[in-house]
Amino acid sequence: MSIKALRLALSLGMSTALAAGLAACGDSKDDAASGDGRATITVDCPPQKTDNNGKSLELWNADVAAFEKAHPGVTIKTVSVGSQCDNPPDFTARLQGGTQADIFYGYMTDLDQVLDAGGAEDITKYVNTDTIPNWDKVLPAIKDPFVENGKIYGIGYAGYGLGLVVNKNLFQQAGLDPSKPPATWQEVAAAAKKISALGNGVAGYQEYSAGNTGGWHFSAALYSRGGSVVSDDGKKAAFNNDMGKAVLQNLHDMRFTDNSVGDKQLLQWADLLTNAGAGKVGMYIGAPDTIKAIVTQFKGKYEDWAIGPMPGDNGPAKATLGGGSGYFFKKGLTAAQIKAGLQWLAFEEFTPGQGQFNYAAQKDMGVPVGLPEPLIWKPGTDVQQQDDQLKKASSNLNLADYAPYAGSPVTIKAEPPRAQAVYAVLDAAMSAVLTQPGADIPALLATAEQKVNTILSQES
Repeated sequence: MSIKALRLALSLGMSTALAAGLAACGDSKDDAASGDGRATITVDCPPQKTDNNGKSLELWNADVAAFEKAHPGVTIKTVSVGSQCDNPPDFTARLQGGTQADIFYGYMTDLDQVLDAGGAEDITKYVNTDTIPNWDKVLPAIKDPFVENGKIYGIGYAGYGLGLVVNKNLFQQAGLDPSKPPATWQEVAAAAKKISALGNGVAGYQEYSAGNTGGWHFSAALYSRGGSVVSDDGKKAAFNNDMGKAVLQNLHDMRFTDNSVGDKQLLQWADLLTNAGAGKVGMYIGAPDTIKAIVTQFKGKYEDWAIGPMPGDNGPAKATLGGGSGYFFKKGLTAAQIKAGLQWLAFEEFTPGQGQFNYAAQKDMGVPVGLPEPLIWKPGTDVQQQDDQLKKASSNLNLADYAPYAGSPVTIKAEPPRAQAVYAVLDAAMSAVLTQPGADIPALLATAEQKVNTILSQES
């Protein structure tokens, strides 16, 4: 699943004992010599031992051993933070207690919280194409969420852009061509009506509307029409307009005129993908790795799913919402530790053929290879082309299923400031149009606008 979806599906009950356990290993300043480049660093968020949803812990440990052999002055201590690297309450507890690892995982919207806690070091002077080869070929959307006032506090290494995921079987049963996913919202509505006519509890299209996921997808649909959630200066809501109304009206019509989105609403991440895994969803908006989640967590099959680009309004999408992951550098690290951390990330996250891009090793271990992820390289660059070639050489999936998405890249637009708080407000509008036949769309947007303006006014 996308990292964003992972955060939104998190349980709030993880043990805080983990934070205490990190206290002993999170501060390795005493382990780092100052003058000879030798350093010990703790790095969190390794894969889980039983994970088949990407690179395995076995590969991670092999990479650590290979890296330490190539860099004899550096020692890496891996710190597990559980199956969900950025469980929000646990992440907050580590920040507040100062027990985060030296190089610690963070989602792209975590920068404000990290800086408010004084938790990250300014690494600007260390980051360049010498310390991270190919850094100049990384998408700005991957870098920018870790930058504040021109200062770099983290390194983005993985990203996603939302697209339209389609059930090939249901498309074919409805007389539609899954190799040509709907390219506009108008086409989505027409296809959804045909698919829902199959009956047997099938929804032609499904959408989120609870647990902040509804606001997340409202933002995505707004971006696709050329809109923005907030003003350019980030101080005011910017969705109470014709584009915002179109997002909600489209869903309201699909629910109460076409009856193509199913009767059960107030869906969150796991709800929708459970339905998809059961073969009851014709289309939904998601990142490529939600297909992986359908298979590994909800008993689906890769061969049943394909993905196309984000739909637009009567034409190609103007933009799609994107997000992803990175690593922050703990406040107070020595220069040697910062340099060692960058060396590790360069090795593990930015070199084609190794680390997260070691597709041959992943294939040998039975990990699915071929999904169009992680989305980090600028299209057309030599490293992007090299990565594609390596992926094709080791693919064990049908790449044709992802060609519409990969072949029609859409501009990625980052999430709004105070994203989770904003999404919580917009959930109300999304849930209303999917549950209330008489939903007053202008009133819903006006109320949401007022609440979001209040949230943004609290930004320092």
